[in-house]
Amino acid sequence: MARKPAKMYRRVKGPAFTRRKYMGGVPNNRILTFHVGNRVAAETGGFKMHLELLADEACQIRHTALEAARQISNATIRNVAGVDGYALRIHTYPHQVLRENKQATGAGADRVSQGMRCAFGKNVGTAARVKRGQRVISLHFNPEDFLVAKDALRKAKMKFPTPCTTRLVSGAEHVKGLV
Repeated sequence: MARKPAKMYRRVKGPAFTRRKYMGGVPNNRILTFHVGNRVAAETGGFKMHLELLADEACQIRHTALEAARQISNATIRNVAGVDGYALRIHTYPHQVLRENKQATGAGADRVSQGMRCAFGKNVGTAARVKRGQRVISLHFNPEDFLVAKDALRKAKMKFPTPCTTRLVSGAEHVKGLV
């Protein structure tokens, strides 16, 4: 049976449900790595510019969307800046376990699939609960790669179920000559 659409899990509703020891198995996290690029230079201040992607609304972002955003932004900036010319970090971790109560489909399913009200459901994935204004992705880079980095975060925010804002944290003095 196909996964249900992501819009069913977008809203933050109810208390957080993260206790995996009571659930009987949770699907693996799809995010392969949370830090990509030259992590040492980012921590020691080797890059002059720093962009952040902020969520404009509170929502839940599925782990598959976080991984898709990481992949597209990583590929976009890596092609221009090189492997050591940037540092990308995913700041949110998908703790929230998503459950789905399977429904019968086909002929006569309207009679069969009434089922229990408020059923617990089966684990289908995980999501990160994001608050309004929370940082989701940060990107450290050099000033000559500013336009590419901005485009990388633009592509990443298309993967998320909430509108996002790109904020320049440091390096504003370098932007005047680039834009």
